[in-house]
Amino acid sequence: MAPTGVYVFGGGIDEGVPAVFVSADGSVAEGGYPWAPSLDGGFTVLELPSREEAVAWAARVAKAYRCKQELRVFGFDPRS
Repeated sequence: MAPTGVYVFGGGIDEGVPAVFVSADGSVAEGGYPWAPSLDGGFTVLELPSREEAVAWAARVAKAYRCKQELRVFGFDPRS
């Protein structure tokens, strides 16, 4: 779909596996945020040089998937 150097990875949410909260002490609680709508979809990560190019790619993805896309900036941590 994307030229070399643009597409990083993508995937869908496995709706067969329920969401859980994991605390810093390792305890696990069933369920996601009660205020959040259910997430039915996935995500695609692209590496692009500008926001304008990101908007253009989001429009291409929206056309291909036949639905609106939410565009977010990934907060890369260079220490990771």
